[in-house]
Amino acid sequence: MIVVRGGELPVNGFAREFEGVKHGGVELSLVMTEAKPGEGPALHAHPYDEVHVVQEGRAAFAGGGSRGVLSPGDIIVIPAGVPHRFENCGCGTLRQLGIHLSPRFVTRWLAAPRRRAG
Repeated sequence: MIVVRGGELPVNGFAREFEGVKHGGVELSLVMTEAKPGEGPALHAHPYDEVHVVQEGRAAFAGGGSRGVLSPGDIIVIPAGVPHRFENCGCGTLRQLGIHLSPRFVTRWLAAPRRRAG
């Protein structure tokens, strides 16, 4: 067994990242998001499926011609290759777990990073 302390994972913007290949070759990677209102990644895609589980707050997702707002307990499955983005559309912190079905993060950015107002 391998124990990884969340506080020791690298931070990328508003999320901590667990890349499976760096932790015993695990065949998936995780993004633990803690985003402030208005924060979220720019439009992007991955060559593998991705699953997000909202734990706290509200997330506005857009991708593949669909839009929707997710609340705690909601799960969204994003198929491989589908361009998508999300942002915290609530007034508190958005906490969600992004499960990437790949031992490495592979991201194709389709838009420039968004800047938060204020």
